[in-house]
Amino acid sequence: MNKEWPLWEVFIRSRQGLDHKHAGSLHAADAAMAIENARDVYTRRMEGVSIWVVESKHIHASNPDDAGALYDPANDKAYRHPTFYDLPDELKHM
Repeated sequence: MNKEWPLWEVFIRSRQGLDHKHAGSLHAADAAMAIENARDVYTRRMEGVSIWVVESKHIHASNPDDAGALYDPANDKAYRHPTFYDLPDELKHM
């Protein structure tokens, strides 16, 4: 029986940020412990406002060798690239 705690990936949203950024990894027995440990390890200066933890085994990634086949179809859909929109000057964080 494996007695090692699972590995968790930690994502922190800073006070200035609008999105969560990967901060690192840690081992914890469960999600509640992972959040508490993440708070202690990755937000020591009170810079975080939100913490996400995800058990590493639940993260699936694309293969970098398949990037061409994966991303090429998106190039045919111009509507996915908002380069032709005029945005008002008042609009922030876009």
